[in-house]
Amino acid sequence: MLIVRDFSNMFQRMSGMPVNSRGGQDMLKRAGIDTNSRQYQAVMQSMSEHGGVGYTNVQAIKNRMSRYDKDGDYISPFSGLAGLVVTDKNRGEKNRIIDIPESSRDAMFELTKREFIRENGIGNGDTTNRYDVYLDLYRKMDKQDRLAAGHTLEQYERAYTQAFVDAVKAIDPKWRPGDSIPAGALDGITRESIDNSFVKPGGSLDLMI
Repeated sequence: MLIVRDFSNMFQRMSGMPVNSRGGQDMLKRAGIDTNSRQYQAVMQSMSEHGGVGYTNVQAIKNRMSRYDKDGDYISPFSGLAGLVVTDKNRGEKNRIIDIPESSRDAMFELTKREFIRENGIGNGDTTNRYDVYLDLYRKMDKQDRLAAGHTLEQYERAYTQAFVDAVKAIDPKWRPGDSIPAGALDGITRESIDNSFVKPGGSLDLMI
């Protein structure tokens, strides 16, 4: 009987028990897991959406909880930041236009210009360093504003690219992306001149660009 009991306990430790059972809840609480926390609730919701909770064990729950912050928001393994996943909770906030640091606009302007010249106006997803500029911006913003900040920076990026295209075509109306860019075509363009051309009084962006 002792051997059977030990084997049973070992199997239970390996395969776990139903987390929603009284025994499962007691097991989690003894392990120091707050089953009322938003982290835990986020894990349960995620597991339910992907085939159900079923059997699990303490370490599996702890591993999953480490992927969420105290508010139950998912932490990106790439950036180490929360607030970058579109959910039902933040969907309505995603497309807001907000104030973002001038340093991020400067960085995006310089990068867009440099890559525009290097690639002759063709957006190259394989060689661009755009993600670094966005990531730096996200780190400067509060969690609840990160999606909106990214959306706002994207509008500035579009405006910079369009301004460069317009400048090249003013010199060579037949120019198309991939053609050589005339020397000095972008020299007279500043970030401030572009920003001022589509920022309305009060700081909001004119998205009709």
